[in-house]
Amino acid sequence: MVSTLSGIRFPLLPSAYNSNNNSASLHSSFNGDRRTSSLSLFLTNSSFSRKIFAGKSSYDSDSSSLTVAASKKVLVPDSQSDGSSSVTEQLEAPGTVLEDPQVLEDVDNVAMEDDKKVEDEAKKSDVPSLDAGNVDGTEARGEETPHPLDGTVSTAKKNATQKSIPPPGNGKKIYEIDPLLVGFRDHLDYRYGQYKRLREEIDKYEGGLEVFSRGYEKFGFTRSAEGITYREWAPGAKSASLIGDFNNWNTNADVMTQNEFGVWEIFLPNNADGSPPIPHGSRVKIRMDTPSGIKDSIPAWIKFSVQAPGEIPYNGIYYDPPEEEKYVFQHSQPKRPKSLRIYEAHVGMSSTEPKINTYAEFRDDVLPRIKRLGYNAVQLMAIQEHSYYASFGYHVTNFFAPSSRCGTPDDLKSLIDRAHELGILVLMDIVHSHASNNVLDGLNMFDGTDSHYFHSGSRGYHWMWDSRLFNYGSWEVLRYLLSNARWWLEEYKFDGFRFDGVTSMMYTHHGLEVAFTGNYSEYFGLATDVDAVTYLMLVNDLIRGLYPEAVSIGEDVSGMPTFCVSVQDGGVGFDYRLHMAIADKWIELLQKMDEEWQMGDIVHTLTNRRWREKCVAYAESHDQALVGDKTIAFWLMDKDMYDFMALDRPATPRVDRGIALHKMIRLITMGLGGEGYLNFMGNEFGHPEWIDFPRGAQHLPNGKIVPGNNNSFDKCRRRFDLGDANYLRYHGLQEFDQAMQHLEETYCFMTSEHQYISRKDEGDRVIVFERGNLVFVFNFHWSKSYSDYRIGCLKPGKYKIVLDSDEKLFGGFNRINHTAEYFTTDGWFDDRPHSFLLYAPCRTAVVYALVAGPAKD
Repeated sequence: MVSTLSGIRFPLLPSAYNSNNNSASLHSSFNGDRRTSSLSLFLTNSSFSRKIFAGKSSYDSDSSSLTVAASKKVLVPDSQSDGSSSVTEQLEAPGTVLEDPQVLEDVDNVAMEDDKKVEDEAKKSDVPSLDAGNVDGTEARGEETPHPLDGTVSTAKKNATQKSIPPPGNGKKIYEIDPLLVGFRDHLDYRYGQYKRLREEIDKYEGGLEVFSRGYEKFGFTRSAEGITYREWAPGAKSASLIGDFNNWNTNADVMTQNEFGVWEIFLPNNADGSPPIPHGSRVKIRMDTPSGIKDSIPAWIKFSVQAPGEIPYNGIYYDPPEEEKYVFQHSQPKRPKSLRIYEAHVGMSSTEPKINTYAEFRDDVLPRIKRLGYNAVQLMAIQEHSYYASFGYHVTNFFAPSSRCGTPDDLKSLIDRAHELGILVLMDIVHSHASNNVLDGLNMFDGTDSHYFHSGSRGYHWMWDSRLFNYGSWEVLRYLLSNARWWLEEYKFDGFRFDGVTSMMYTHHGLEVAFTGNYSEYFGLATDVDAVTYLMLVNDLIRGLYPEAVSIGEDVSGMPTFCVSVQDGGVGFDYRLHMAIADKWIELLQKMDEEWQMGDIVHTLTNRRWREKCVAYAESHDQALVGDKTIAFWLMDKDMYDFMALDRPATPRVDRGIALHKMIRLITMGLGGEGYLNFMGNEFGHPEWIDFPRGAQHLPNGKIVPGNNNSFDKCRRRFDLGDANYLRYHGLQEFDQAMQHLEETYCFMTSEHQYISRKDEGDRVIVFERGNLVFVFNFHWSKSYSDYRIGCLKPGKYKIVLDSDEKLFGGFNRINHTAEYFTTDGWFDDRPHSFLLYAPCRTAVVYALVAGPAKD
């Protein structure tokens, strides 16, 4: 409760409300100036935000569960300078996505046919027809862009007039690309019809996808010249108050009002001296009376959240530093490279020390390493805030907040800007496939119902991940997720995304206990979640329309057809698919002896991808590095890695084999596996340790105890010093990986249209293929080396060695003369018009480049 006079806000006396944990004693008494009751959470010139807590939070959330279906549509009010609000046309479209989209219907019936139908549907949905005027009796604005908030305009809004998203196409080209899709035209046309209908309704009722995706300018905390407005969609809540340091956690000080569409709002005028009513760094939460009891929640659109030392729950932080303290980007974003060479990294575990690394340390220490190694993109994991560190960042609690473990939002911006200075793209591992089931810190049961952002019941729960599943058919969920994707691109200047868990999104069975055989009925049937696929089409439409240089990668193991076809042509719209089958194949083979490896099987797995759909290949990622699994290096060398990697002592046969095959596996994966390549940090030099996040003992309901690791960080780091030590064999592996990246930089073979496999000899254990002007020769035989071995090639002339895995620098035996020149002879061999002779030592990979055409007479 507050009283106002001429726009100046004077808080009343503190409430007698007694919180469950008597937190009032931890804060100064309220004396009329919000600044004095605030606990400052940021120290001047501090580069690390964990230096910020001195007190305890003041809440005790009730986490009991009650299923209540509450899916009201939202009418977003515009903030006025006097704190009042008026209703605008920013509302949920009358025709929401069908809860059960599997019932096919004629696509022409999906779209609205006339204004009368719009009005009828609006009445059914309790949404006022725009043609009939707004609910307060004022004249409707029809299809105009919704009125922006008064006050400070964000960068996104300033640039909005310069950005537009092309209208949908006809979605028919997919049938030309893949004629087999014609047999599933009903499903695909229905899918595209759903997408077009959503685009039309967003255009009509939200002013377009460009405006709709700026939900962060309406929801959460928005600053204007007159004060701060806070809005939250929580239709299940019965009452709501904004609490925090700024009002001494007084639940009666700032009571919010709710409109008929479930949006709670409060406007806080500036203090008498013009200072903001909520100081920068203040802890904030929303207290709600919900069907499951009184609960305090971190605002869903919070931009920063932190965990106080010694506490379990997180606190939302009002993050709005003074202009002079905000990071200003200095460098333009690099253009998208023709081929992607991605270095997958986790900032927190990127230190050689057993600790949580910071954004600043990653910027200064790891980015130069990535540049030197030859990668042109870094993919950052665990950026979105996640209360459980060991989730690897995949159980997100606060979707708009960067992880505070590693520093402040401005620290992250500094990291990204430095990467851009180095010419490195920064991709974000974004999680829109599910959310943490954490009730205290995240979206789960936010308004006291389990159907708020998620499907209710079993459909809204992922039994394997123990997490909640979004309802992509909800208008406000679409607004939230689309705005989230745009927020990271706009505010932090990320250069694109790797969308996690896309297979789980696209199917109601989530890909669990399902073996995809390639039969198209597995992709286009009742198990397909059309709502989720439609969302993916919308978010890719958004990315491509507003950020043409941004990269969109989807993690899909199913092989969904049209996955990397543009949305306008009828596809899902990703630029790349992660070629996940390759890593699985290598793990399968590494459990066998070399004698059992089949060359044809290797080649088939590497090249088994859809025509005209680009893939990012990888031999291993973070998945294989986790405790309980093994990296390729560990599969190959096992415990010998700990005792026989020093160059001053002889290697064991196991180490020699492991070093040779480690290089060959990575090069053939890059050479044949796709149009992009990914490596998880440390694996380039065969990192000897697995990843084991700090954890305590776990007590299971059945009485059993799963032992922890005493919360140790010893195995939650990367030993880059091993790869740098030139007296260890790890260094040779790192040097080879670096040479491999620079070879691709020079010859661009991953994106060459010319690819031909001329030999996969099961007897010789030899694979030969061409890519661009390069010829790759792999001899996987464990003991046989071949002299005067003839291989075919397309182009005649002189060839030279440009990469040799057997080079001494790379830990090899130096069995090949690099000064030798290789001249072709005419005549067909292995279905190639020319050929040349070479020496192919056992367990080696050698790349030859054409350096001159045939001599002229």
